[in-house]
Amino acid sequence: MSSSLVRDVKQVARGWRWTHRQLPPRSAEPHHVFPEAREFPTDWARSRVAVAAREAILRGGLTPLVRHETTLRVEGLDVLDDLDGPVIFVANHSSHLDTALLLTTLPPEWLRRVAVGAAADYFFDAWWRAVGSALVFATFPIERGGVGLSETPTKLLAQGWSLVMFPEGTRSPDGWTRRFRLGAAYLAAQAGVPVVPVALRGSFAAMPRGRGWPKPGRPPVHVRYGRPLRLQPGEEPRALGGRIASALGTLLDEDRTDWYAAQLRAAGGGTPASSGPDVARWRRVWESSAGPAPVRRRPRAWR
Repeated sequence: MSSSLVRDVKQVARGWRWTHRQLPPRSAEPHHVFPEAREFPTDWARSRVAVAAREAILRGGLTPLVRHETTLRVEGLDVLDDLDGPVIFVANHSSHLDTALLLTTLPPEWLRRVAVGAAADYFFDAWWRAVGSALVFATFPIERGGVGLSETPTKLLAQGWSLVMFPEGTRSPDGWTRRFRLGAAYLAAQAGVPVVPVALRGSFAAMPRGRGWPKPGRPPVHVRYGRPLRLQPGEEPRALGGRIASALGTLLDEDRTDWYAAQLRAAGGGTPASSGPDVARWRRVWESSAGPAPVRRRPRAWR
């Protein structure tokens, strides 16, 4: 009796419309007048009160939670020591864990002035999801395809806010990188700010698509910050976008091996493609699901 009731409740929950989206496509409705699209307001999420609340949530709640559920390793934060002013953090994207990993590893002075670009059609399709993500992660809506991109990112950079952007536009289905869009490169060129590449390894293995919580056993996750990239004189934004993708590939290679070997391969054009091997999808997923090897600590001389 109880199991039958549980199945009925689950079936009703799956069919319930939790957002305001209609079931039939609007294009199928005759003579429908499409209202002008308006961007969800997020200015309130960058007020002093919201910033203080977000810092308390991230540092007092989410940071200990991330470190309790994963075995976190962070490298390269010293690259931020020589930076003064806003930057664009560009990272690969394969899990909903990525934003939490990046924000909880940033120093407090950077955390207070950073906003995250989030997909408008997912995080801002329902008011409760939009409000929650804007409060906790300081998100602002962006279009995945770049069509109708708002002026919010440019305004934030001008106000001294740094940005977090995922140029792949969506989470990788198999843990390997997809084609990088050029929005971050064009934005960096327009605003005259540097780009800091961030390589995330292990987040797909720790919390792939379909999971709402990291896997048990504290899976290893690595966050590696790279040296900032700036638009060179006479360089086109498209070329900067290529250098961003290459820098991320080198960081991922460095995390798998070591800095010297990765730099040698990068100098010779032999960096392994971050998009992964050209094999069957199940093999790509299988390799990504393994995650990075846990760090071996040196044995103590005295016990």
